[in-house]
This record gives sequence, structure tokens and C-alpha cells, in this order.
Amino acid sequence: MSAGAPAAQARPFAALLAHALPGEPAWLAALRSRGRARFETLGLPGPGDEDWRQTNVRPLAGIPFALAGAAEASAADLSGPGIASALPVRFVLVNGRFDAGLSTRDGLAAGVSVSDLATALRTAPSEIEPHLGRIAPIDEAPFAALNTATFVDGALVRLGENVVSSEPIHILHLTVGSGAPAAVSSRTLVLAAPGSSAVVVETFAGSGSGPALTNAVTEIVLGAHARIEHVKVQAEPEETWHIGALAGHVARGGCLRSHNVSLGARLARNDIGARLDGEGAECVLYGLYLADGAQHVDNHTWLDHAKPHCPSWEVYKGVLAGRARAVFNGRIVVREGAQKTDAKQSNKNLILSEGATVHTRPQLEIHANDVKCTHGATIGRLDAAALFYLRSRGIGEAAARDLLIHAFADDILAKIPAAAVREALASALYGRLERDLAVRP
Repeated sequence: MSAGAPAAQARPFAALLAHALPGEPAWLAALRSRGRARFETLGLPGPGDEDWRQTNVRPLAGIPFALAGAAEASAADLSGPGIASALPVRFVLVNGRFDAGLSTRDGLAAGVSVSDLATALRTAPSEIEPHLGRIAPIDEAPFAALNTATFVDGALVRLGENVVSSEPIHILHLTVGSGAPAAVSSRTLVLAAPGSSAVVVETFAGSGSGPALTNAVTEIVLGAHARIEHVKVQAEPEETWHIGALAGHVARGGCLRSHNVSLGARLARNDIGARLDGEGAECVLYGLYLADGAQHVDNHTWLDHAKPHCPSWEVYKGVLAGRARAVFNGRIVVREGAQKTDAKQSNKNLILSEGATVHTRPQLEIHANDVKCTHGATIGRLDAAALFYLRSRGIGEAAARDLLIHAFADDILAKIPAAAVREALASALYGRLERDLAVRP
């Protein structure tokens, strides 16, 4: 790569990088400036970048993206995978901006607040400054740096000490296209005080037309013995490029459980992980991705075991058909002194066509000597013996295939908290399996 290449690659995003909000506090302006500088230095990742070797985002440089403007949306645009109507607490961001008319927060428990980030930055900046931009790394993450430099608004979830949210909190990110290439920088910050607990659901959907770039960053800060179950559902149109990052910081005795479901987009890249930064901190990562046609989905996960006695568990599953491509890269780091770590990682892939491809790379980096760490990956087709067994009992071939695919996916779906979320997502998932994966080339 030539010395001037990164700056040249950043040039198509100049309109985004020039964005600034008036009246921002000095610390936020400095944070944005740092994000802008890092993106201009790094540029778009390419084949020489190890973490992006199998995922080509260079075509983004040829698309004249502009920051998506404010847009109107209707209740019909909220359909997504059906979760919007299933949950009583809904916080809607349209093109990255809070939409009060489509949002409903009547079901929030006492001690729980969900507000738009732009307002909170004006009214309570001291509460946000210690955390915003501190959890999701940007030094080697160009898209997180770009998001930090360009986000306009977002969602802020705050849980008071020992507060338990009885209802899932749903944040719906909706991109409304107008035909021209549009970029949306979505930002979410979740602050869970010690002893608090909640389910936070983030859904990414879209309507309208035209190429879109969703660049999303979610940061979750868990105090001692706090518990957050985070569900991410990516179900965007096929013209969308989706780049998302989820980063957690877990204190002593806390637990972060992530459920990541990828259903849509032309290309989807998820960077998901957490730092376990107190004894007894725990993290569980579940993932399910479906891709067909020419879709590409890339999941990079990371777990940083920084303190002793921290367990982690990770299971990611993929179903691919057509000419789809999937990438899984899971990295577990056990720091020196993080004894009694117990970390398990598994990636399983089901291939339904000759043209589908999977690249999987589980990794362990261990600097302690008293640990239990395992990892593994599998890529295979439907079990011929199981198919024969079902067909020998009068079940048709298509139905038998569906049963086996559903059973493969159900292992992940069953872990999703809140029955309404699980049922709505299962319905959308099975509809997708029947409509697309079984028939598309």
C-alpha cells in the first residue's frame, strides 16, 4: 500500500467527515477529531489487512455516499422482522435521528431511562463523557473511527443501581432511502449500574431505495454484578452495506450475553466482543447468520479475559446457500495473571449449495498457565442419514430438509430472551428459510 493510499481512500467520505454539530462540548469535539484523524490515516481496509482479508469493502470507495438526511417514516416501515409490534418499549431512530412520533416508552420501569443521545449530550454530558468512545476501540478500526467522527444522534439507555427492567428495551434503527447513496452512523450507549439487569434489542431494517451504508457502534458498560442481554437483528435490504461493532466492558461479577442474528444486507460485517475486567465477569456470545444469493456475512468476535475466574462461552452458527460467502474469526485472549479462565468457542456451518463458501478461523491467545480453553469449527452439509430417516417415515424431501435446518438454527434461537422476541424472530427466520434458502441459486 502506498503512503498516500489511506488518505485517498478516505476522500470519497469527505462529505461525511466534514460534518460537525454546533455547540458540542470540547471533549466530544476532540473525540470526533480523533476519530476523523484515525479514519483518514487508516483508510478503507484492504486485502493486506489481516482482519479484512476475506471481506472486500473497497467498492465503497466508488460509491458517493452522503450523510443520510432527516426522513419521515410511517408505522408500515417498522415491520422489520416483526419485533417492533411485539415489544411495548420501542425507541426509533430514522436515518440515525430520534423519531418521537414512532417511539413509545410507556412501559419503562422506574429507574430505567431511554433517551436520544443528542439531547443527553447537551443536558448530561458529564454522565456520558467517561464512556462514549472509550469502550469500542478505534485505533485499528476504521469504521468505528468513522462513526465516532460522524454520528448525529443515537440511543442512550441508563439503568439505575439494582434496577431490573421487566420489559425488553427495543431500539429500532431504520434507514429510509431516497434513491441516492446514503450513509447512516448509528450510535448506542448502554450504562448499567451495579446490580441492574435488562434485555436490550437492536433491530436494523430499511425501506425506500438506493445504496445505503449502515455504520453502527454500540457500547455497553456493566457495573459490578450487572446483567445485560443484548439482541442484535440485522434484516436490511439487499442494497445495504452493514458494518457494525458491539463492545462491552464487564466489571466484577457482571454478565453480558450477546445474541447476534444476521438475515439481510448485501454485505454484513459484525465486530462483537467484550473485556472481562473483574473477577467473576462473564460473557456469552451466540450468533446465527443466514445468507444466500451473492450475500456476504463476516463475524469477527473477540473476548479479552483480563482478570482471573472469568468464564466465557461462544457458539456461532451459519446457514448458507447460493453463492453466499461467510467469514468467522473468533479471538480469545487470556491475559497474564488471568488464571482459572474457562473459555469455550464453537463455529458450525451448514452448506446447502455447491457455490457457498465459508472461511472460519477460531483463535486462542493464552498468556496464563491455569486455564481451560477450547475451540472448534465445522463445515458440512445436511446429514444424509437423517434425511433418509425422515423420508422413510413419509416426510417429503423439502419438509425433511426444513426440519433439519430448523433444528440446526433452533439451538441459537432458543437462547434468545423474551418470548415475544424469540417468536417474532423465529417466524421471520423460518419464512426466510422457506422463501429464499431452499430455492435461490
